[in-house]
Amino acid sequence: MNLPVRCRMVSIVALRGTGAATRMLVVRRAGAYLHGVWSYVAGHIESGEAGWQAALRELREETALAPESFWATSFCEQFYAVRSDSIELVPAFVARVADDAEVHLNGEHSAYRWVSLDEAFELLPFGGQRELIAYVRREFVERRPSPSLRIALA
Repeated sequence: MNLPVRCRMVSIVALRGTGAATRMLVVRRAGAYLHGVWSYVAGHIESGEAGWQAALRELREETALAPESFWATSFCEQFYAVRSDSIELVPAFVARVADDAEVHLNGEHSAYRWVSLDEAFELLPFGGQRELIAYVRREFVERRPSPSLRIALA
């Protein structure tokens, strides 16, 4: 039997600042699943939604942040999900927000912090998350992302 490959979730890395002053939003999970674990914003794709639409919705629902610019990436997290006995692919998006943007958490998270990418690398518990941070540093902080990755916001 083959393991199913599913794509039901998205990840969103929210950034503010530039260069060495870049900070990334991390949130601490409040629910039973991964309780107390630091992560970035993530969530499920709803029926009829495009991945990028789900990413924007999740960012707004979980943090009340509205990005100044929004980007697709060529990075997908992948992991084995024990509960569903499947391989999960999770496309990642980058949201650039204003330096003074205020975070308002919903009930899914108990705390948030704006941290350096080095701090995020230390806080995040999973290898795939750290690989995403390395990718974001390389493709969105150390260089300008390709304009073709930008998602126009209405």
